[in-house]
Amino acid sequence: MLEKMIALLKANDMCVLATCRDHRPHCSLMAYVTAEDGLTVYLATRQDTTKFRNLSENPRVSLLVDTRLEWATDRSRIQSLTVEGLYVPVENPAEEARMRWRLRDRHPHIAGLLDHPLSALIPVRVLAFLLLDGPEKASHVRVLSETLA
Repeated sequence: MLEKMIALLKANDMCVLATCRDHRPHCSLMAYVTAEDGLTVYLATRQDTTKFRNLSENPRVSLLVDTRLEWATDRSRIQSLTVEGLYVPVENPAEEARMRWRLRDRHPHIAGLLDHPLSALIPVRVLAFLLLDGPEKASHVRVLSETLA
């Protein structure tokens, strides 16, 4: 099941990022790429945004990826993948540069964001997946303990 979840995450490149600070949730539509193993998701934002301020105070996030475009005519077949994750800043400059290049290559429309002086890379380490296959079939997989992230 984990392989199916990772495949769905890697097959897509847009998600909703949910952050929270002071009990105020905030959602953002985001472009992303994954690490080769599919267990880290990379997004980008500016440091002067609500989402980045939220992440700076509360690194716990949720991502939502779905197949609604693929199954627009048969909604019973839509899959949605919720990712429980943890924002862990990149400490390796070479890794950050590589992931920024991958984001630019996959999403040329965000080149201006990636080049902005306040641009920040947002690596999200996957802690757990919840896959809904249609409206009722759910599968949950814990990938990593938060203490090990």
